Amino acid sequence: MAPALGLLLGLLLGLLAEPGGATKVHSLHYLTVAVSEPSPGVPQYMSIGFVDGIPFTRYDSERGRVEPLTQWMKDGAEPGYWDGQTQISVRNQHLDARNLEIARERYNQSRGLHTVLWAYGCDLLSDGSVRGSRRDGYDGRDFISFDLGSGKFLAADSAAEITRRRWEQEEEAERLKNYLKHKCPEWLRKYVGYGQKELERKEPPDVHVSGKEEYGTLILSCHAYGFYPNTITVSWMKENATLDQEMEWGGIVPNSDGTFHTWARIEALPEEWEQYRCKVDHPGMLEPGLFAWEPTSGRNLTMAVAVSVIAAILILTVLIGFGVWKLQSGRRDRSGYNVAAGKDVGMNGSTAGITA
Repeated sequence: MAPALGLLLGLLLGLLAEPGGATKVHSLHYLTVAVSEPSPGVPQYMSIGFVDGIPFTRYDSERGRVEPLTQWMKDGAEPGYWDGQTQISVRNQHLDARNLEIARERYNQSRGLHTVLWAYGCDLLSDGSVRGSRRDGYDGRDFISFDLGSGKFLAADSAAEITRRRWEQEEEAERLKNYLKHKCPEWLRKYVGYGQKELERKEPPDVHVSGKEEYGTLILSCHAYGFYPNTITVSWMKENATLDQEMEWGGIVPNSDGTFHTWARIEALPEEWEQYRCKVDHPGMLEPGLFAWEPTSGRNLTMAVAVSVIAAILILTVLIGFGVWKLQSGRRDRSGYNVAAGKDVGMNGSTAGITA
């Protein structure tokens, strides 16, 4: 479970990361996973929507219907919304099932576990601009991506280059740009309106610093719990120098209560422990805070507080499938995935998954 958790959180971190310059105000992202061989707890197809990092809608092939995951979405959605979104998701489910068959046939792969994943969405930034992207993968690795800033597709290998050329011939970039720049922000503003009281609240983090000495090295950990929104900066400092390059960051993890937690870890010389401070900055704090390790029972002090909450069951369901997907990828043919784009419309108007 632990490796799978890290892999999924890494992907979510990539989706929710802050850009340089303008900061993110609100975000709307979707994560879609299709597997060729479903198993108990891992449906054949699943799509989850996130507003500001919080899961708010879900569709999976076992339930067969798009459903709300927050009360504000359940109360705010207009009549006909759920039926319309379900039709889109069912269509995308069939497309991705065909995608898996095409990929396996073209690479002469045996039957077994194969996966298609695509993630897309947009961010509203503090300067009024919009940032958007889409990423597609097959069997645990990048296949093709699109960034609204460049307006171009980036192929991961020669096989993906075939898809890139076909998408450009079919003017897929223009359709995707229109979705990411206009339709996605429109939907995002509507969703934020539904849950404004919940989504625009500010809850500061509860910060705990711990230390543990292993084989002559002191490992300092800084944990921030229960904060909202998910915009946060956690960094380690030695005296007045910020040590971002030396630091390991755990990403921003959603909690089951709608808040988030994160951590940052660094290695230090045991005799220099007093020189280190953890700096935390969050919109719910009046000013950035500096937090030091205060050993109370020797250098082998265990973590002051265990992880405060467990991520939602929904998130765990997806990460199991995603983790299996990534673990299987090491045994796959790395030559690529020669598929082309379809023109079906995906969740809330985005382009659907890759198909021939």
